[in-house]
Amino acid sequence: MSVSFAKARMILIILNLFVKIIFFCLGAGAKHNSIQSNPQATHRCRGTNDLWSQVIPEESVELIKSSNAPLTPLVLDGNRKYLPVDTDVSPFDNSKTKKEAVSRTYKGYDGYVPIFAYSGQEGYCIGAELRPGKDHCQKGTVDFLRKVVNNARRITNQPLLMRLDSGNDSADNLSLFEAEQTKADYIIKRNLRRESSEMWLNIAEEQGTKYIEREGKTVYTGSTMKKPKGFDTPVRIAYKVVERTVLANGQILLVPDVTVDTNWVSLPDPADTVIGLYHEHGTSEQFRSEFKTDLDLERLPSGKFTTNALILLLGILITIASRLVYHARQYKLRFGRFSPWLNTFKQLYAVLRA
Repeated sequence: MSVSFAKARMILIILNLFVKIIFFCLGAGAKHNSIQSNPQATHRCRGTNDLWSQVIPEESVELIKSSNAPLTPLVLDGNRKYLPVDTDVSPFDNSKTKKEAVSRTYKGYDGYVPIFAYSGQEGYCIGAELRPGKDHCQKGTVDFLRKVVNNARRITNQPLLMRLDSGNDSADNLSLFEAEQTKADYIIKRNLRRESSEMWLNIAEEQGTKYIEREGKTVYTGSTMKKPKGFDTPVRIAYKVVERTVLANGQILLVPDVTVDTNWVSLPDPADTVIGLYHEHGTSEQFRSEFKTDLDLERLPSGKFTTNALILLLGILITIASRLVYHARQYKLRFGRFSPWLNTFKQLYAVLRA
C-alpha cells in the first residue's frame, strides 16, 4: 500500500491518540474496549503514576533496542566512536493556568521545566522528567543522569559522550561520570561564575593557539587543568576566547569585547574539536520540539502534576514509535495478529485513502 506524506502524517497523529487511549485504559484498569472521555482518563491515571513512571522509560528503551533503531555515533580521529547523549531542560509555557506545580521559570513565564535526554545523532529520547517551574535545573539531575546512563548502556556497547549545558555545571555531575559504575565521557559547558573574561584572555594569550579570523577579531583556543570543587585531581578545561576590537560592520570599539566559552571535558581531542562537539549539542532543541509542537504537549492537559508527568512519559513512547514506522522512504505500521486496533486502523486507512 502507498499513501501520501500528508495522509501518512494524519494517520500517525490519529494513532498517537489511539496510543494514549490504550495506555490510559489498560494502565488504569479499564478494559481495552472501554473508551473513556479525556477527563475520565486523566482522573484514572492519577493513581497509576508510580508504576508507569518506572515501566514507560524502561519499555521506551526496550523499543529502541528491540527494533534495531539506527543510533549514529560520533566518530573522532577516524576510529573512536561515541554515542552522544544530550541532556537539557526545556521550559513549557503554562502561563495563565492554575495547574499544580506551575510556577515562574527562568524564561520569565509560568510553567514547568522538564528535563530530557536524547541518544544518538537521531535524538531518540531515553529519559524525561517533569519538574516544577521554579526548580533549578540541577535539582534531581544526578539521579536522572544515573538512570540515563543505565538506559544508554542498554541500547549500545559504544562509549557514551554526555553533553550538558552550563546550568548543569556541577561537581556532582562530574563525580557521577567519573565513578566506575556510571563511567562516561563528557563535555559540560562551564558557568564562569566569578571568573572574569580578562582572566581567561590572559590565559589564552599565554597558553592558547592564536589565529586572526578577520581584521579586529582574534580567536584563541586551548586547554588547561583545574580542580573542581571537592576533587583531588584536576579536570581538563577546553576553552575558546574571542577578542573583538572591530565589529563585522567596521565599527571600531573603544574597549575590546571579549567572549569566553569553557567546557569541562574528558576527551583528549583538541579544543577546536571539543568546542565544535558542544555546539552540536544545540541541535537537540529540534528534538524537544517534538514534544512541544508535534505532540502539542507544551500546555499539559491536567491540573494534577503527577498526571502531567505521566503524560509527558507517554510522549517518549509516541515519539519513538512515530520514528520507527518510517523506513526506506515509506511509512509502515505493524499490528499483532490479534490486535484489537487492527480493524479500526483498516477502516481509518480506507477513509483517508479514498
